[in-house]
Amino acid sequence: MNFSELSKEISYALRHAPWEYELEMDENGYVPLEQLLFSLHLTSKWENITEKDLLEMIEKSEKKRHEIYDGKIRAFYGHSIPMKIGKEEKMPPHILYHGTARRFIDSIVTNGLLPQSRQYVHLSQDIETAESVGKRHDIKPCILIINSLKAWKDGIKFYYGNEKVWLADIVPSKYISER
Repeated sequence: MNFSELSKEISYALRHAPWEYELEMDENGYVPLEQLLFSLHLTSKWENITEKDLLEMIEKSEKKRHEIYDGKIRAFYGHSIPMKIGKEEKMPPHILYHGTARRFIDSIVTNGLLPQSRQYVHLSQDIETAESVGKRHDIKPCILIINSLKAWKDGIKFYYGNEKVWLADIVPSKYISER
């Protein structure tokens, strides 16, 4: 186990790009360990990482970059993002994006976007972020275009996350098209 590489991966996720890992950060910078492990398990390099591995990584680290407390993990310092992915209900931009694996398209067409194991559906404000998220699930992801303003006007709730991420409880398929 290369704990140095693991520490760098987790630092990147927690400090700079939680949206790429579909992580929901609380006001203190913590994310549920279960969410982080789920996201790491999507790549073959980290598919066997356990909570025990994370604890050992923290214990062996000289820089003490991370902390685990009450089933959650956070980076102590070095964040380049706003710390809180809030739940402030807000009118979204006209269009948002969602990157996903091709294998999920039939389900999305039938059921819309659902939060699955998370509290919210994660949407991206730009195509590049959606592509980056989608590539964690598929080398050639589908980029979905969400008519978010129409959905909001029809009563779908959207929440501002940060400058790149919006959250929704669900997004019915009638507001979704493929790029």
